Amino acid sequence: MNKRERIKTIFLYGVFIFYIVFLFNLLFLSRISLLEMFNSQRAINRSINLIPFYSIKEYTIGGSATIKKFAFSNVVGNIFILTPLGTYLSLFKKDKRVITNLLFIFFVSLSVEISQGLLGIGTSDIDDIILNCLGGSIGISGYKFLAFILRDEKKIRTVITLISAIGLPVILYLLFMVKLRL
Repeated sequence: MNKRERIKTIFLYGVFIFYIVFLFNLLFLSRISLLEMFNSQRAINRSINLIPFYSIKEYTIGGSATIKKFAFSNVVGNIFILTPLGTYLSLFKKDKRVITNLLFIFFVSLSVEISQGLLGIGTSDIDDIILNCLGGSIGISGYKFLAFILRDEKKIRTVITLISAIGLPVILYLLFMVKLRL
């Protein structure tokens, strides 16, 4: 691996680490701080939905504009939050089979929902898992599309590096400027 390829690889792993920190921050610390999470005096409100598409249905038939706005951001957010994970898994793993990467995304999403339920953070919802898997499959499909078009791993890595270079400032902005709790 030449120097340029090493720089690309280090950059991609750096962006991936920022992405993971962003995910952890968004999924666990955006509603409560790390200190509050383990405070024994904290009131824990658990909400769990195990009925597929129930939340999405409730959002779509909800009458108020506020509920529809929240519903749209929730559905779109849950789809796109794991899209980069699908892309990076396909890029970094030697096993590029769709099913193994999709199963990994499923287990990550399931683990997050179980953790949120156990810790009493937000709502544990089967719809979130479904939408996260959809987002991960979009990322995997994006990688597969690039592989089909470019047919060269180095070119694919270069394109994903460029996309990551554009996405990194967005992640940094969301982490530090929007002041999600760290």
